[in-house]
Parts: sequence; structure tokens; C-alpha cells
Amino acid sequence: MTADDALKAPFETVDVPKVPFRASRLLLVEDDRVIGRVLTAALRRDGYDVRWHPTGGDAVRDAAARQFQLALVDLGLPDVDGLAVCQRLRELQPGCVVVVVTARDEEIDVIVGLEAGADDYLTKPVRLGELRARIRAHLRRVPDDVPAALSVGDLRVDLSARQAVVRDHVLPLRAKEFDLLARLMGSPGAAVSRDTLMADVWETHWYGTSKTLDVHVASVRRKLASAGGRVPVIATVRGHGYRLELED
Repeated sequence: MTADDALKAPFETVDVPKVPFRASRLLLVEDDRVIGRVLTAALRRDGYDVRWHPTGGDAVRDAAARQFQLALVDLGLPDVDGLAVCQRLRELQPGCVVVVVTARDEEIDVIVGLEAGADDYLTKPVRLGELRARIRAHLRRVPDDVPAALSVGDLRVDLSARQAVVRDHVLPLRAKEFDLLARLMGSPGAAVSRDTLMADVWETHWYGTSKTLDVHVASVRRKLASAGGRVPVIATVRGHGYRLELED
């Protein structure tokens, strides 16, 4: 096996259905030029508008100039740490889904990556089929048969605008934080299992650590608490999952 073959191996091509979101713009931040070329070509074949940058600085400058629906970020970049790129992307584009794709596989790395602003965390080697499935799951649209907005107390979640508002204050939610809150708002007072939340908010077939869920719940809790007013809380249902409830 040549060096190029070895680098391509983590992204083995498998046949998957074409994605319906033809206009979605993806930002790829990857310093390995072989992997970058492989991913860019594969994702463009799926119909995405992909912009690839081998350095964090170039990626951030691009994100300051144009809108992206999803970003794939490697952490081992030559100019800055990928965690700093995640943080800056989150500041520039709160609605952009940020997916870390890295060789760092320790649990603390996952936690730090999610805290830095990532919505998802994949460790290399990862098959291209799984990566493409994750992208489709993150970009899927809200079904047409859901209500336009959900309200509990002073909290209103506008599903079409993808905004959560407490009185006149818009909560600064990341993409998956909004999806998580909207899922819980859809069943107020009901205990929702961890498996159900992982399947509904992330992907039906989940391969990663559930620490992703814990980090996102903690962040949504902080933002709800800081909003003031009469807002619901996310209660832990021990051994099961979470429940959205409005305190008296």
C-alpha cells in the first residue's frame, strides 16, 4: 500500500443515496492535502458546494465573508489549533453545524471539542459513508407537519426561523442546541430517553459517545438560566434521559 493509499483508507467510498440539499455550502478545514482532495471530490459529487482550506486562518477568513451550513474541522492544523477555529466559527456563524473530524480520540478531547463549539465529534479513521450520513442527518430539514412555533412559559421556539426567544431576548443557541431544545419542547413534561434524543437530534444509527448529549444539555441549561423570566428547565431523569418542565 502506498502512502497515498494509506491516507485514503480512512475515507473508503461506499454507495449512499444522493443528498437532497443541493445548495448546502460546506467548509472543510483539513491540512492533509490527500484527505482534503478525497473529501472535496466526494462531497462535491454529492451536490454540496465545498470550500476546502488547509489552514485555520484561511478558513476563518472565508467564514467571515460567506455563509456555511456545515463545517468539517480537523484539530491538528499547521497554523492554529482546530479548537480555536471551532470557537471562531461559532462566534461568526452560530447557525453553522460544526463537526470535528480528528485523530484525537481520548474522552477529554471529545469533551473539550464539544465545549469549544462543535456539534459533533468524529475520530479518524472514519469511513466516508458514515461521514456522509452524518452530514445528511445534520442538514435535514424540519418536517412540514410540525407546528410553526412551540411555547412553554416565557420561552418561544420558532421552528421555521430556528430561533428560541425569551420575551424579546434571542438565545444564542448553536445548531444542535436548538434541535435538542426543540425536541424537548415538542414533548413538555414527558421523559425522553437518551437513545431517543440521540436518534432524533443527531442520527438514527449513533456511533459516537453520548457525552455529546450531556455537553449540549449543560449548555442549553446555562443559556436558559441566564435568560431570566419564567422559562422551563431540563430535568435529569436518572437512568433514562431528560424531561422539560416548567417550575412553579
